[in-house]
Amino acid sequence: MSTTQQSADDLIHAIVRDHRGLERVFSEVERHNHSLDYRKNLVDHMIADLVRHSVAEEQFVYPVARDRVEGGDELVDHEIAEHARAERLMKELEPLDASDPRFDDVVAQLIDDVRHHIEDEERDLLPALRAQCSEGELRDLGRKVIVAKDDAPTRPHPGMPDKPPANLILDAGVSIIDKVRDALSDRRV
Repeated sequence: MSTTQQSADDLIHAIVRDHRGLERVFSEVERHNHSLDYRKNLVDHMIADLVRHSVAEEQFVYPVARDRVEGGDELVDHEIAEHARAERLMKELEPLDASDPRFDDVVAQLIDDVRHHIEDEERDLLPALRAQCSEGELRDLGRKVIVAKDDAPTRPHPGMPDKPPANLILDAGVSIIDKVRDALSDRRV
């Protein structure tokens, strides 16, 4: 496999690919030319994607950053604080109908906060990880992140632990509950 093919599967590319996917969903949400039902479903999809992405980062990316990156503890603490704020906004959105006057304001704040978070990660965290980890480590982390997203919860849980080992243990059980709730409520995520 060529270096280009190898690096396309690494952690940095997996995270950036998620970021670009989120940005596409944000742009779609911001169009405002959708029915209220479609808009609510789109925001539910956005929330599920954000939760999966955050869980995978907290399980596998942030522990490596704490260990390997100079100033990693402060950097990761900042990223986790941003995740916590986004989670609170997602939790606030969960019960709101798209016709609720607060819905658009909370969605706009969430998108703005996540865009800032993405900018921070791509400017600071990801280059630092690229500098401190080998290609093999980055590929391994990329695979772990992709698998973790598949097994992650789909709803925000602000009270859940955000550091291993507790998050690794509890996220799996919460994920099952979320997927059952999604199926019972016909939430398409």
